[in-house]
Amino acid sequence: MKAYLSEYLGTTFLLMIVVGSGIMGQSLSDNNSITLLANTIATGAGLIVLIWMFGKISGAHFNPAVSVVMFANGELSSRNFILYGLLQVSGAISGTLLANYMFGLDALQVSVNSRSGLNLYISEVVATFGLLLVILRVRTVRSELVAPAVGLFITSAYWFTSSTSFANPAVTIGRMFTDTFTGIDPGNVLFFITAQFIGAFLAFGINKILDKPS
Repeated sequence: MKAYLSEYLGTTFLLMIVVGSGIMGQSLSDNNSITLLANTIATGAGLIVLIWMFGKISGAHFNPAVSVVMFANGELSSRNFILYGLLQVSGAISGTLLANYMFGLDALQVSVNSRSGLNLYISEVVATFGLLLVILRVRTVRSELVAPAVGLFITSAYWFTSSTSFANPAVTIGRMFTDTFTGIDPGNVLFFITAQFIGAFLAFGINKILDKPS
């Protein structure tokens, strides 16, 4: 029960951070570069803290792409994999609705922010591949380093990927429900999620190769 609560709360706070910082950035500046910078710093910093908070309880996945790789690795049971996924998506939607409401907007919105194009979908493959490889490789060095490594990678990936690195199916679903800076049109969601799972399984395969003895 503690693990399930951790996944729900962690993903809820992650979306409040992602969506809320985007709304705050927009409200303070008309410059999208400044808004993206604010969104980036808040997300990277928030991820580090959330992983430290919940990592020892649930693994701090907050991401179905992470959970599916841990399931494929035999580190997560099928029951927990399903429940983690449901709680991550529920938490993502909750966090988005709360962020909207905290900033005086309609809690329930549907985004019209189009994020389409093969370049963006490839970008999501790259972003999710990178994120999972960071998690899988850095934990072999020291588990406590995973949190800052994930935060730093996502901070950089916001800027080196054209999609701004969603890299998370739950986050993608949650961001459908805000018509603000971080929103995504529902018509683009399936393409993003498909790309994210492709990236996750590529990371799983490459990690298996890297783990083979010389």
